Amino acid sequence: MATTADPTEHTLDLPGTRLCYETSGTGPLLLLVGAPMGSRGFATITPLLAQHFTVVTYDPRGILRSTVEGPDAEVTLDLLTDDVHHLLAALGSEPAYVFGSSGGASIGLALLARYPEQVRALVAHEAPLVELLPDSEQLSSSLEEVCQTYADDGRNEALKKYAALTGVERFSRPPGGGRHEVTDLESFTPPADVRAILDRFFLHILRPTALYRPDLSALRAVSARIVVAGGTTSKGQLSHRSSTALAGELGTALVDFPGDHTGFQGEPEPFVSLLRQVLMETA
Repeated sequence: MATTADPTEHTLDLPGTRLCYETSGTGPLLLLVGAPMGSRGFATITPLLAQHFTVVTYDPRGILRSTVEGPDAEVTLDLLTDDVHHLLAALGSEPAYVFGSSGGASIGLALLARYPEQVRALVAHEAPLVELLPDSEQLSSSLEEVCQTYADDGRNEALKKYAALTGVERFSRPPGGGRHEVTDLESFTPPADVRAILDRFFLHILRPTALYRPDLSALRAVSARIVVAGGTTSKGQLSHRSSTALAGELGTALVDFPGDHTGFQGEPEPFVSLLRQVLMETA
């Protein structure tokens, strides 16, 4: 088994894709799911978690090292969820702890609803579930406008509208000083890769993950514990609002994790401490 400092890379051939995934650490199986974010987005917390878990991260189909046949083919949430289902099956029969963030939380919820035997517990962090909100019609229209802006005017204009709609923004200092607006991904991924990820996101991942309506009846019936999570500094933003709505639908309290929509990147140690706590409550 890999040490915490030495993740090992693997591939899994599935219809239409070769998924690239990494494993590190020892202990109970913990799968980290992001969308469109791949393994690199969890780089700050993977070594911390690998001290206690066998941590698995992966690049979604068409992202970074995971190839895709027919890059223009339609992507559905069922397809993204089946990729995770097959990945867990390849890892063995042991049910896994699952942490999903943003679009990855949508995938985690679909995984639990459709394949409950594979999930020991799910932490759904900041899922952008607009269909659960009272202004869902307006939000859905705005999301379609973001995607259409990408098609008409390119990723930069689409990113501005997406940031305005969701409240998710990041700034970093480029070489030589000054500030420019970037995505969370750029801190962990070369800019060329960021551009490719955003292209895939606006074309194929935003709609299925944000417009997904969870199967609430199925989720209420599962035996696995569901922890619905928000961010301490993202209150009022779209994903925090929808997480609050999801917690209400499931009759559970919302757990606010340190930081914003990607608090695990900015505040990894307190984030992991709380994540371990809520996971161990299910042991």
